[in-house]
Amino acid sequence: MSQPRTDLLDLDSLLSAEELAVRDSVRALLAEEVLPHVAGWYEEGRLPQARELALRFGELGLLGMHLEGYGCAGMSAVEYGLACLELEAADSGIRSLVSVQGSLAMYAIWRFGSEEQKQEWLPRMATGEAIGCFGLTEPDHGSDPASMRTRARRDGEDWVLDGSKLWITNGSISDVAVVWAQADDEEKGTTIRGFVVPTDTPGFSAPELRHKMSLRASVTSELVLEGVRLPADAVLPDVRGLKGPLSCLSEARYGIVWGAMGAARSAFETAVRYSIEREQFGRPIGGFQLTQAKLAQMHGELANGTLLALHLGRLKDTVGLRPEQVSVGKLNNVSKAIAICRNARTILGANGISGEFPIMRHANNLESVLTYEGTEEMHTLVIGQALTGQAAYR
Repeated sequence: MSQPRTDLLDLDSLLSAEELAVRDSVRALLAEEVLPHVAGWYEEGRLPQARELALRFGELGLLGMHLEGYGCAGMSAVEYGLACLELEAADSGIRSLVSVQGSLAMYAIWRFGSEEQKQEWLPRMATGEAIGCFGLTEPDHGSDPASMRTRARRDGEDWVLDGSKLWITNGSISDVAVVWAQADDEEKGTTIRGFVVPTDTPGFSAPELRHKMSLRASVTSELVLEGVRLPADAVLPDVRGLKGPLSCLSEARYGIVWGAMGAARSAFETAVRYSIEREQFGRPIGGFQLTQAKLAQMHGELANGTLLALHLGRLKDTVGLRPEQVSVGKLNNVSKAIAICRNARTILGANGISGEFPIMRHANNLESVLTYEGTEEMHTLVIGQALTGQAAYR
């Protein structure tokens, strides 16, 4: 049977030859290294090949691929977005491995770090030899990071960190953690500062979180800091306040705008194929009007979300993105991806919940994607403030 047409708008025609080559190379790597195994990893609730995958992704230039210098590939925002789409079409946990490495941990060091910090960490992180994580969210402070309780105090020339972080992707396999803490600042009093923390520092631990029902094919951890002593030069020198972590989150949210469409595409294509192959009442279910209505609606939402991601990517590559523009993309695309997965599941009926098909795995993963790096509610309020000029957070 020939491959069904699932892109009626020929969106590939909007991409350059170089962009298509990046997309196809990532897709081929995932077909070989991830897709044959990811359903099993998800069912087991672990990602046993995380470090090996990081090395393979490093070989292809995926880690920090949109950053310049220090061994990074220096690719465009659109090329990075296309990579995120393919990664999440495999699994959201796989995309998270790459985006936390590149858009959070590496980006923080690249944007705000000293030259010594960049030289020490970025080349090894770009190859996947060193894994990074990003410690912002706390057990009691998710959407309100300004109220974080992790503290950094001066002790002579050193910094001493105490506190904990939660829901940290890559945490227990990381070699370095970028940790945000309330710190005493001689110029501004107490303010939020970022610290580059080697994970073998005494007092640092990262117990892995278990019993997740979502993002099961990923490493998620708590970070515990108990008297972690760091030298004076461990602090990120070029940023103070929430601007630091929030700008990193904007980088990662941009990748989610694309990635969510990857999960949606996988679910949609599965539903189309199934509708052609599955027969009821003596004919393929794709021949019934109600099934075609579902497929047509999903196709339109998938195309709209992909076009939105591409538009934001072109803006990012030319004039840059404002935070509310990223919020529009994340809010729209993740919610639409969840709806696509749900509709796709109904076409498969009971088979839609089987691990033999990717739909329920994507749907469960997207419940986490909807919440992390800014909940649906917070992005709604960011957009509302941009529209009205009124902040409604409190």
